[in-house]
Amino acid sequence: MNLLDLVFPKTCLGCGGEGKYLCSNCLEKLRILKPVCPYCEKPSIDGFTHSKCRRVYGLDGLTSIWDYQGVIKKAIMALKYKYSTEVGKELADSFVRQLLTRSDLVRGILVPIPIHWYKENVRGFNQSEEIGKYIARQMGWEFNPELLIKTRSTISQVELTVKERKQNLKNTFALNSKFQLPDSIILFDDVFTTGSTLTEAAKVLKHAGMERVWGLTIAR
Repeated sequence: MNLLDLVFPKTCLGCGGEGKYLCSNCLEKLRILKPVCPYCEKPSIDGFTHSKCRRVYGLDGLTSIWDYQGVIKKAIMALKYKYSTEVGKELADSFVRQLLTRSDLVRGILVPIPIHWYKENVRGFNQSEEIGKYIARQMGWEFNPELLIKTRSTISQVELTVKERKQNLKNTFALNSKFQLPDSIILFDDVFTTGSTLTEAAKVLKHAGMERVWGLTIAR
């Protein structure tokens, strides 16, 4: 235990027990999600996009581990709005442990969803980039946080309808021209809600000639 733990002891975001932000008891209570198609969200083998749902410039599939509830939801909210990087480390550790049990996981270069430079300056970090970097290192994947750029700032998606979310994100992502486009990319974000963010980013990559774009999120 270090000095910081003595002054500000870690307590579980779920049950309040001391020692960790995400205790094993609260993690065990979470529902592990079965693979679904990212468009109709109905069961799909290994998370591949159904042939009838496939878009020319869309996601090829999706892997999400947990339901967006309980201690995972509180951890993601704490990381995003309270800037707690220690929570991020525990969240990433738990996520990687689950990923290592998945036989359906695809391979590729991990690319986190970018945030606008102004928001990153205010917040001090991009939560998807920080967690994504750790995940890529633990999984032995390449990592490129600069391949995609967010060209303009957008309002929070939280209170928006599905239609408003799509409009809010339209034409917000662009490719960084200094990088050569790889064959396969794993797009990483913290939560898959309506899928607007991942699908808009995937559209940019597919338009540029990307062969396969897979979505990866902590929760859905």
